Formats: sequence, structure tokens, C-alpha cells
Amino acid sequence: MIDVLREMGMASRALDAMANAEFKKLDLARGQFVYLVRIYEHPGIIARDLAKLILMDKTTIARAVAKLEKNGLIVRRSDPANHRIKRMYVTKKGAELYPFIIRENEHSNEVALQGFSPQEAQQAHDYLQRMRQNLEKDWDFVKAGGQRNY
Repeated sequence: MIDVLREMGMASRALDAMANAEFKKLDLARGQFVYLVRIYEHPGIIARDLAKLILMDKTTIARAVAKLEKNGLIVRRSDPANHRIKRMYVTKKGAELYPFIIRENEHSNEVALQGFSPQEAQQAHDYLQRMRQNLEKDWDFVKAGGQRNY
């Protein structure tokens, strides 16, 4: 069987390492850019929905959000209808980082897709999306306490 997950993992680790090195000068700790971008793109998102959006556990989300808030990049506000619900918003300081992060993402996409025709790039996207959707079912199952059968 072809092991696409190793290739995906290597690509993912390389992208994370480069982004973390470049975003260090923005005072973003490891991986925080992912949370910041998603909160920017989904103003008022709650932690549970952010966890589902980026496929991370709630504990990791809580730590990352606390650091972003401590650094003044996001704020959490109580929902007007239910004060127990905390909605997240990017601050002005956080919003100023968004264009740089997106430029890095666009550049990395261009580098990754060098030599691909537009149709091949779309096909790669579609295949990766399907793979993520397939894996997401197991992710939900395992996060709910299930044990996969190997």
C-alpha cells in the first residue's frame, strides 16, 4: 500500500517549522498562527467550534487561546444571550498580523504546487480534502473515547 500519510506528515512538519521560524519575529509561539487565522476568519467563534474547525482537542485550544489573549492578539467576550459562552475576536494587534500570515500561506501554496497544472492543483486539493474528511470520522470517534480496530 502507498503510504501517503508519511508524505503528508513530512510536508506538514516542514511547513510548520518554516512558519514557526518566520512567525517568531511576530511573537507568535509554535502553531499559534493557525488559531489566530481561524479566529480572524470566524469572528465570535467559540472554543468548541474552533476545536472542530482545526481538528484539535479542547485542552490544546484552551492553552493556545489563553496565550493569544495574554499577548493581546485576541479577546474573549461573553455572549449577550448566554454569559457562560465566551466568543473570541481578534484584536487590532492580531488583525495586523493576518496579512503577513496569509502571504506566507499563499507563498507556501505556490512553492508546494510548482510544476502542477491548474487542474492537477485542483485535483490534489480535492484528494486531500477527501482524505481529511475520511480521517475526520475517525478523529471524532477517537476523541469521543472510541477505539479503532486496526
